[in-house]
Amino acid sequence: MAGLIKRADIDEVRSRVNIADVVSDYVALKGAGIGSLKGLCPFHDERSPSFHVRPQVGRYHCFGCGEDGDVFSFIQKMDHTTFQEAVERMAASINFTLHYEDGGQASDHGNRARLLAANEAAGEFFVEQLTAPDADPGRRFLGERGFDPAAAQRFGVGFAPKSFDALRSHLKGRGFSEEELITAGLLSQGDRNAYDRFRGRLLWPIRDVTGATIGFGARKLLEDDNGPKYLNTPETPVYHKSQVLYGLDLARKDISKEKRVVIVEGYTDVMACHLAGVTTAVATCGTSFGVDHIKVLRPMIGDSSKLDTSAGGEVVFTFDPDEAGQRAASRAFAEEQRFAAQTFVAIAPDGLDPCDLRLNRGDDAVRRMISSKRPMFEFMIKRTLDGHDLETVDGRASGLRAAAPVVAGIRDRSLMQGYIRALSGWLGIDPSDVEPSVFAATRAASAPKAVERLAPSSDPSRQSITSLPEVPVVDEGPSILRLPDDPSTRMERDAVMAILQHPTAASRDLTTQAAFAAFVNGSLAVVRDAIAASLDQLDSPSFVESVLAQTPGPFIGLVQELAVGPLPEREGRDMALYCEGILSSLVERDLLRRKAELLGQMHRTDARTDPDKRRVLAQQLVEVEAARRALRNE
Repeated sequence: MAGLIKRADIDEVRSRVNIADVVSDYVALKGAGIGSLKGLCPFHDERSPSFHVRPQVGRYHCFGCGEDGDVFSFIQKMDHTTFQEAVERMAASINFTLHYEDGGQASDHGNRARLLAANEAAGEFFVEQLTAPDADPGRRFLGERGFDPAAAQRFGVGFAPKSFDALRSHLKGRGFSEEELITAGLLSQGDRNAYDRFRGRLLWPIRDVTGATIGFGARKLLEDDNGPKYLNTPETPVYHKSQVLYGLDLARKDISKEKRVVIVEGYTDVMACHLAGVTTAVATCGTSFGVDHIKVLRPMIGDSSKLDTSAGGEVVFTFDPDEAGQRAASRAFAEEQRFAAQTFVAIAPDGLDPCDLRLNRGDDAVRRMISSKRPMFEFMIKRTLDGHDLETVDGRASGLRAAAPVVAGIRDRSLMQGYIRALSGWLGIDPSDVEPSVFAATRAASAPKAVERLAPSSDPSRQSITSLPEVPVVDEGPSILRLPDDPSTRMERDAVMAILQHPTAASRDLTTQAAFAAFVNGSLAVVRDAIAASLDQLDSPSFVESVLAQTPGPFIGLVQELAVGPLPEREGRDMALYCEGILSSLVERDLLRRKAELLGQMHRTDARTDPDKRRVLAQQLVEVEAARRALRNE
């Protein structure tokens, strides 16, 4: 039976495991002062690094969202495990034998550890079967694509026998229950019995960033197989296809090192790229590249919102030149501005994918394909122009109308100007004729969705922004009009508006504290992050533009609204006093929150068993209270 792990063992594992090594599997960390590392928070979508790790203390803390804990809580939150499973996993990583209360054993039934163990055992079985006589179609498939046995072994490629119960019998003999194997997606439930999900197919193990096998991708080989060309593991407690990238376990270190990731379309393409020396290649698993994949990759490449391309890194998409590939490119372009990194498109000559390119022209051709990448914007603009006859006046005019919104979507103004000149060259018309169309598209994209005014109220703090009834509101993203009307959100909204509209009215110190205060409203928190990343431009006339440059695409409209919306303050009153007042209220709320947290920690800390911690908490309470008094000028 499962038992509780002894407390002394938990403490021993915690002290032995380097939290930085564990976190770096998910987040690209860099030095942040003596004994401290930082990176982009994996728990929320932030635009500048606020996630700090202190290895000598064994803890992490995000100053953006407040997530805090030790190595066990990190594993729990990232991989959705229980506390006991997290401890057992860390103990296994350092070969430490755990002891359990009352003679209990490890919690090994029906949980994540058991599912991972079942997948690992299945992967070993499939690898063994690749050498069997009936696996000849699989070996022939690999050989015809330029992969020798060493390559198959490197990537863990295996073969599933053409049998309904070969895997089931093997794994049940290893002690796994049928229920566990169904839960892991290795068996499918029939009308009477469970049967092997993968039969007569070549299999690739799909692993998480730690190298644990969480699922499989299976390629059809036999003519009498009526299933799809590729069959993946279904959704399970450990496998979520929208968050999985094949090859990430092999690529993650080089992705973090090179600040580059190459997105390809299939398992063999990943193999070909890695064997050719492009070791940052990964692929989606039966789904389009989407926002969840971006969330996985952004912390690894250290993707901040700065338009400094040397800081943001590179994301290179490879697409087949056929229509399906073009549609995939359009979907990727729709997500492009979620990355601050430069995004590129790489297309092989003659319609070859990376696997065929390596087979026909060698490893160097694969490397040249990636190095000859084109910026995503250039690719999409030219793709848009391909649908128009640029030899005619009408075709050039329609091409300009179609391409102008693409150029208008470029956040970096200097980059936009460059593409205006490029578009004029591709169209063969003067830049002065292109610029008005692009700016018109920009205005159309950012135009207010409604005419705004302040609802009359005798109490300015209770005023809220509403739309005139005759102007329809189109729900295209976060907007002042759709913010909740609770006191916390109003305070955050008014504070952000005060900073955007009067950035120097309050003291720099107070503004900085407000820019790093905790927010309740998620949309306003994104704007706050953009302001925090732009504090060095606080005195600049282009402060709002700097904030916009730091803002994710879907929230740009909200910033534009906040920068021009009416402040809930009466005419003739001192704006500096108002700004100081609203920012002070926001910062004091944050200090009160911190005080409550500290009091709670003190309440949970026994002065007899942990006097040092009590003293630290007491000192922190004194500091928080001193900050409150200073804020009130007491």
